[in-house]
Amino acid sequence: MTPNTLDQSACGGAFLLDESSHENIFTPDNLSEEHRMIRDMVASFMNDKVMPNVVAIEKQEDGIMKKILHQAAELGLLGAEIPEKYGGMELDILSLMLIGEQVARLASFSVSFGAHSGIGTAPVLYFGSDKVKEKYLPKLVTGELISSYGLTENHSGSDALAARTKAVLSEDGTHYILNGSKMWITNGGFADLCMVFAKVDGEKFTCFAVETNWEGFSAAAEEHKMGLKGSSTTALNLDNVKVPVENLVGEVGKGHKVALNVLNLGRFKLGAWCTAASKFAMNDAIQYAKERTQFGKHLTEFGAIQQKIGQMVAETWVGDAMNYRTAGMIDSSIKAVEAGDIEGKLKAVEEFVIECSILKVKCSEQLDFVVDESVQILGGYGYSAEYPVERAYRDSRINRIFEGTNEINRLTITGMLLKRAMTGRLALMERLMGLQQEMAERNFGDIGEGPLGREAYLANASRKATLLAAGLAVNIIGANKPEENHQEQMMAIADMVMEVYAQDSAVLRCQKLLAERGEEKTALERDAVAVFVQQSSARVREHARTLLADVIEDEKELKPNLMAVEALLNKTPKGTCQPLRRLAAKAIELGRYPF
Repeated sequence: MTPNTLDQSACGGAFLLDESSHENIFTPDNLSEEHRMIRDMVASFMNDKVMPNVVAIEKQEDGIMKKILHQAAELGLLGAEIPEKYGGMELDILSLMLIGEQVARLASFSVSFGAHSGIGTAPVLYFGSDKVKEKYLPKLVTGELISSYGLTENHSGSDALAARTKAVLSEDGTHYILNGSKMWITNGGFADLCMVFAKVDGEKFTCFAVETNWEGFSAAAEEHKMGLKGSSTTALNLDNVKVPVENLVGEVGKGHKVALNVLNLGRFKLGAWCTAASKFAMNDAIQYAKERTQFGKHLTEFGAIQQKIGQMVAETWVGDAMNYRTAGMIDSSIKAVEAGDIEGKLKAVEEFVIECSILKVKCSEQLDFVVDESVQILGGYGYSAEYPVERAYRDSRINRIFEGTNEINRLTITGMLLKRAMTGRLALMERLMGLQQEMAERNFGDIGEGPLGREAYLANASRKATLLAAGLAVNIIGANKPEENHQEQMMAIADMVMEVYAQDSAVLRCQKLLAERGEEKTALERDAVAVFVQQSSARVREHARTLLADVIEDEKELKPNLMAVEALLNKTPKGTCQPLRRLAAKAIELGRYPF
């Protein structure tokens, strides 16, 4: 399948260097007809097969999840990413994202679906030998085998390499003997296959494909969880499990490579799933607010409720802008790789590890905001299990924990930027030197005329303020193992970087729409950008001020550095009340997310 994307040469993290052109960005407003058909097909599947079974799924009725996964397999959804020679459809990255957006309608199903078709299949797909691929991929496509992913242990969560599960090669060299346990394994109660990570001889972190019916392999009782009650989550026990040597996935001692690449793909997908889930939760809240009356008025007539709806719409619109921009960049990078070059494809995705972590953090936190406001709109009914927003609220919380906690991902964002800057892959140092010269010459830039002139200025000013504050902070703390000893400052830098990517993506998306449709037909989109950029640039300003105050103790030295941030970002604010009301009005009129 050929995606409807434009060629893009930017490397990962390049959005921090300078302004980009809207011509080189992919947006959800430019989906091809083929992509729309895929999206609509999965939406119909969710409507027909999944949502009528919500109660049964949430109660984990025997066999229900596996049955629906088999129905998904009949449509080819379990093999969407797998090459045709193994029975899959080998769809592009955008199609995979669109599929994920629709299955996100029910979180319990989406995590089971993702645990199988994503992290439970990717190790074999990208790192398995030809023999392992031939043995398992066709059965994973048809759902004959349902997979899971066994990485976490009770002593190793974020620190995955601290795993204690051990693998020892048998004396005759025909198999490995695995002993240990795993925790929080999605699909653990019914999976037929598990990607198990263990240390060969207690030292070399390695991945194995383990069939769950082999002697010594067992699943514990289902966990009682806050959310995702419909998904199977168990501990796994491995007691002298004999795994044939040919079931090695990747190389001995290279399990970290498998885990990190799989998680990076998962973070990208999770961002899109969270944004889609925001739309579903918002839709439920809007529908309720249209029907509910208090003080003789519908809830939607109150400004306080309109503000909540408008804010949810704006945040979600920006989430889409980030997700689709990243999908376009990854897709262009993958298209530059020769067909069949698995290593090249993984490197193409890895190039955007910074953006993938941004999506994971930013979109999961946006979703938490949306579900919280949705519950608030419903009031007491939002606290009742009879309404879907109650389930959405509980289900949302896990997104900030799995696929690497948001704290780990924040450290990844800053750490990877520093690594690329130090190795010359990203010209941040050169850009910072040029920017410092601009500030010395008091060249702060001016707010432009016309639509988006103010927003484009603020987005670029946020970029400059982030580079200045982060550059100065790193210069002070960089020699003292900042990822260990200055995590607060590293995460503050990540927060600014995420705001820059969000603002930049929003402005570029709207600039592209302006070029395609004109001012009259982009009024709502410009409202969304105006609100978000106003609020986001204020956050960057405060983060920069606090970061500088944390690393500069001398007040005389601090003040001139704060002055540069103020000169860039301390602008007369523009009101957000009316844009929020207009966004809310359209959502209320349609009874749903309006874009």
